[in-house]
Amino acid sequence: MAAIGDVARLAGVSKATASRALSGGGYVAEETRRRVEAAANEIGYIASPDAASLVTGRTKNVGVIIPFVNRWFFGEVLEGVERALLGAGYDLTLYNLPEGGPERSRVFDFFLARKRVDAVIAIGVDLDEGETISLARREKPLVALGGSGRVDARLSIDDRAVGQLATEHLLHLGHTRIAHLAGLGAAERPESVQGHRLEGFRDAMAAAGIPAEHRNVVLEAEMDLPGGYTGALQLLGHPGARPTAVFAASDEMAIGAIRAAERLGIGVPEELSVIGVDGHAYAEMFELTTVEQYPGEQGRAAVEAVMALLLGGEEPLPDSGAPLPTRLVVRATTSAPR
Repeated sequence: MAAIGDVARLAGVSKATASRALSGGGYVAEETRRRVEAAANEIGYIASPDAASLVTGRTKNVGVIIPFVNRWFFGEVLEGVERALLGAGYDLTLYNLPEGGPERSRVFDFFLARKRVDAVIAIGVDLDEGETISLARREKPLVALGGSGRVDARLSIDDRAVGQLATEHLLHLGHTRIAHLAGLGAAERPESVQGHRLEGFRDAMAAAGIPAEHRNVVLEAEMDLPGGYTGALQLLGHPGARPTAVFAASDEMAIGAIRAAERLGIGVPEELSVIGVDGHAYAEMFELTTVEQYPGEQGRAAVEAVMALLLGGEEPLPDSGAPLPTRLVVRATTSAPR
């Protein structure tokens, strides 16, 4: 059986360096890390304190891949996942997945591939074919919460319907000059969360008979507070073309848009109505109208799907075709146009 000393000799480093490179504990130069990982792959060494449990093929550990750990929605989902896994007697290993590059590849080609987890939950991640094939080849069940790509089970809200509902609320109030603060990549990636919400916006505007030049007022930005703030400054900076309402793709963007309106001296909702999506913890504080979802419950549902796949019992797999619940919550940031 291969040992850490064998890996160190093959890579030409000390055992301590090899251990740090494989465990992620302590600094190791990037070139050295790649050399150690290649050596470990070559001789089939698996670095894990629970190596004995790997003989059975079960680690009682679930990997969670997530694009952001510092945004409210993802933090709430993660808390729901963690509580449900602990209740089921499972541990959680978290991977903060970057947009692309070698760091992302390492998560799939090395960490998740070396039997450190029994299953994977992807939260809001757009997976490419190679990434899903890598997990399927190693028979690791893959459950997705939102995002895109081929998975064993997918749970999500109907983001297109959410975008349509938010826009229809503004239309029903009498607004016709409505702008959409979309997430980055919404137009280029129609299968993404931000892409679906953009399509819902356009569906509602077209169904209401709004002219094309008015239903294509879209500005893409990061789906966070600074993104909403800077995006709204651009949208609202020209009085002649100023919209009377903004549908923001997230509550954080919507709150940023409210702050931008305040800076420009635009009253909300007297001169500008604002609606978001999520049900953020601060939505009530800002009296924000929003389409509310329930990320903690979504995390719990994702764990239920993982357990159904792992245990293979008589419990039915949650219906990944049925959208998770949402609801429109009307507060003080939307009103009829002046």
